[in-house]
Amino acid sequence: MMMYKNVFKILWVLLVSGAFSLAMAGSFPPGDSIAVKKIWDQGKHNAFTDLIRFNNQFYCAFREGLSHVGGKNSGKIRILKSKEGEQWESVALLEIEDLDLRDAKLSITPRNQLMVTMAGAVFEEGLVQQLFPMVSFSDKSGQRFSQPERAVIDPAVNPTKDWIWRVTWHKGVGYGIDYQLKENGRDRSKLKKDAWLVYLLKTTDGKYFEKVSQLEVDSLPNEATIRVDEKDNMYVLVRREAGDRMGVLAHSNYPYQQWNYNKLSLRLGGPNFLFLNKNDIVMGTRLYEDKTTTGILVTDRSGKVRKTIRLPSDGDTSYPGMLMYKNKLWVSYYSSHEGKSSIYLAQIPIRELEVK
Repeated sequence: MMMYKNVFKILWVLLVSGAFSLAMAGSFPPGDSIAVKKIWDQGKHNAFTDLIRFNNQFYCAFREGLSHVGGKNSGKIRILKSKEGEQWESVALLEIEDLDLRDAKLSITPRNQLMVTMAGAVFEEGLVQQLFPMVSFSDKSGQRFSQPERAVIDPAVNPTKDWIWRVTWHKGVGYGIDYQLKENGRDRSKLKKDAWLVYLLKTTDGKYFEKVSQLEVDSLPNEATIRVDEKDNMYVLVRREAGDRMGVLAHSNYPYQQWNYNKLSLRLGGPNFLFLNKNDIVMGTRLYEDKTTTGILVTDRSGKVRKTIRLPSDGDTSYPGMLMYKNKLWVSYYSSHEGKSSIYLAQIPIRELEVK
């Protein structure tokens, strides 16, 4: 009798273990807890994500390359789609000969097309030799994407090496921050204070970007995400790469010519954010701690951190895409904590973002 009991215990352990492995590999576990799963690892280096809902589908865009930074023709933009975030299929692979395409960001134009904003870059020995904004548009079905083309920047900003990092549409106008490299150097501590500049640009067609204003952010400002609230107030989350490296949350009222600035108490990497409610913001960024992770932060509208959630991650990680859907915050991000740099998707119930 004891032998049968032991056999039953072994079978039960195998059954439970098998079910657990299947859930980890292909499905989110049931319930209302925070859940994370890998959705892509087919490229050698998979990184720099964004996430959006379009035509009742999730779309996730990211870069496939040979490494974090590459040379000519080493970066391509992969676009996946999924109905409910469980099973994913590739719908596009955007590439341009002799260009490294980087940091794809997704938005929906007034013409109901997916717009993919990215940078076209050429590196030599890790330094940028060419850098300019690129765009691609889907058809209305979201199944086919145009060949990436170079966007045109207002001559008033004297384009040189420019990167429109993300576009946010509001009332028929797309807004983006152009960060401009006036100097290029490996030792960033020796670059001039105004070696990198940031401008607010706007577009109505996604191809031509007009200058609105310059943001007075020092110490090598670069990656930036824009959000506009229900009262037309614009907030911009800006990464800084010199000085104390603390991020900045800028704020302006329409027509966005005058800016107020709040320096944050943390360094940013791949910054993104959404309005959580009338008082709070939810941010996604790389957290520069003893262990580098991708973090989700709840802050007030001045950027004061009220809560931190660290997603499973380590090493080369961050660049989250974020959206709200079915009472959850959905986050795409990349991480190398399981060895290879791969793409992950997290579901965070809104109640987990509450500050008690």
